[in-house]
Amino acid sequence: MADHISGEESYSYNRHALEYIQHAAVHGLYDIRGLGAKRKLPTFDDLVFLTASASRYPLEGYREKCISKTVLGTRFAKKPIELKTPVTIAGMSFGSLSANTKEAIGRAATEIGTSTTTGDGGMTPEERQSSKTLVYQCLPSRYGFNPNDLRQANAIELVIGQGAKPGGGGMLLGQKVSERVAGMRTLPQGIDQRSACRHPDWTGPDDLTIKINELREITDWQIPIYVKMGATRVREDVKLAVKAGADVVVIDGMQGGTAATQQCFIEHAGIPTLAALPLAVQALEEMDVFGTVQLIISGGIRSGADVAKALALGADAVAIGQAVLMALGCNSPSYCHEGERIDATEDYENLGTAPGYCHHCHTGRCPVGITTQIPELEARMTPDWGARRLKNYLQVLTMELTTLARACGKSNVHHLEREDLVALTIEAAAMAKVPLAGTNWIPGQ
Repeated sequence: MADHISGEESYSYNRHALEYIQHAAVHGLYDIRGLGAKRKLPTFDDLVFLTASASRYPLEGYREKCISKTVLGTRFAKKPIELKTPVTIAGMSFGSLSANTKEAIGRAATEIGTSTTTGDGGMTPEERQSSKTLVYQCLPSRYGFNPNDLRQANAIELVIGQGAKPGGGGMLLGQKVSERVAGMRTLPQGIDQRSACRHPDWTGPDDLTIKINELREITDWQIPIYVKMGATRVREDVKLAVKAGADVVVIDGMQGGTAATQQCFIEHAGIPTLAALPLAVQALEEMDVFGTVQLIISGGIRSGADVAKALALGADAVAIGQAVLMALGCNSPSYCHEGERIDATEDYENLGTAPGYCHHCHTGRCPVGITTQIPELEARMTPDWGARRLKNYLQVLTMELTTLARACGKSNVHHLEREDLVALTIEAAAMAKVPLAGTNWIPGQ
């Protein structure tokens, strides 16, 4: 018995827990990293569609259209946003991303007919010029906030929280605060930047109403105003955002990514996207504004199937961030230079990682030139090449979405509904509020 125990790893104090404790004991600092949660969480993979057969008929893909047009901001805005697809690009700042990367994202979004979002730190001219439909973020930090840029936007996203770090502010470490980034953010070059965790000019929901009205006045009520929150107390937060006057509510689940934050936030704060989405829908229904106030869900959306399931559960659109970076080559073993593939394995090794495992966005030493401000590395991501790859990816997501919608007998992707889904696990059934496959049982109801 003693021999058996001597070779058995402790569950509570396994190699990962020991490494964490020993690292903390040596350095006296918490870990900071980029991207999102690495732990296993419930996802849309735990749901499947009940597609058409004898009891329902599917639509023929070559002869019958399936509409993917999406309209956001119909509640109060004079000029709601019209998109060709419900897949939008989440806010990722210039600073966390290179200028080339931001331009590539703008080009791809424009070609596919969707919107992209500025992120913390303001709007670059390249981003505005390349993006037909651009959402301008207003964050607690106010870094780079410019009323003149605001008036050039097609929508405003008032950010209260983010899925990777709800209740915490953003970070941009000094090695990424270049001369240009520092100038846009009015910061000293090369010094770590930590954003505020809450807006400086409000302490509660009444102040949120005031802020939304101020933004409406400065834009003459022309453009939609989104309110974005990390997924925590979702029902209450959504209701407060609606009461404050939001046109669109954005809920970011804990699978959402970030350029840099404490690992304890990434892995231990917030709730999964799958759990958050039905709670947001419930709040909108209880306030009798479902369909009037649009809902965008984000955090861990990877495939057209994920998009279709999100819409079936009640979202009007999704926002993707990490998946955009992956489409641009994040964690790829090579990058493209003058039409040739160049191996980047050694650069990953110098970071102490490998392709497929890298989360070192915070260092600014991105081997493929995406999350960097170093000119030599930034040159590895050219806007033309990146835009082409991202356009292809967004096109595939929309094709997969419409394919699944047709298979469910829908001529419009927004006609997908909860009744089209069942869950493969008890946990997913309880979170998504759909039956466990093969039964009529929804746990908790």
